[in-house]
Amino acid sequence: MIINVKESTMVRPAAETPRVALWNANVDLVVPRFHTPSVYFYRPTGAANFFDAGVLKDALSKALVPFYPMAGRLKRDDDGRIEIDCNAEGVLFVEAETTSLIDDFGDFAPTLELKQLIPTIDYSGGISTYPLLVLQVCLYIYLFYCKKVNIYLSFLFNLCIAHAKLRRLIYPLKSLTLFLFFFVDELNI
Repeated sequence: MIINVKESTMVRPAAETPRVALWNANVDLVVPRFHTPSVYFYRPTGAANFFDAGVLKDALSKALVPFYPMAGRLKRDDDGRIEIDCNAEGVLFVEAETTSLIDDFGDFAPTLELKQLIPTIDYSGGISTYPLLVLQVCLYIYLFYCKKVNIYLSFLFNLCIAHAKLRRLIYPLKSLTLFLFFFVDELNI
């Protein structure tokens, strides 16, 4: 199976966002810093702009305005505590395509071939160099007629839950530190 990356870009918020630093939840301070992968497959809808990369990037750019922490980076404060630097540097958006079939993935067991659905992230530069959210949209082209799409999504899951609740003012807190408890509650643990 071969997946060809056509383009990798950073998508930034469509409008100006607050430049603040937000504390991470305590659990994020003790777990390794890596992305949580999630892969989704979609059948074509018949629409001419089915999963058009331009439309997706535009929508993502607009979504990053209220969810601005996702466009930031991690950093250490003066005491060495890791926090989110809401600097609007952006989200990695990768466009790829393949002529492979879904059957080529077998039973979706973790393999090097399946790993091609996940964008490569260089963690060697330190926590302030890699995006908190990375997306890869892969278009499957069969016989030049039929198209299917998969989207790889990777992010800090509890950050999304916490910020969504802040935006809806369910828990109007100034930082994300206490959201560990709400995150665990969301998972019914």
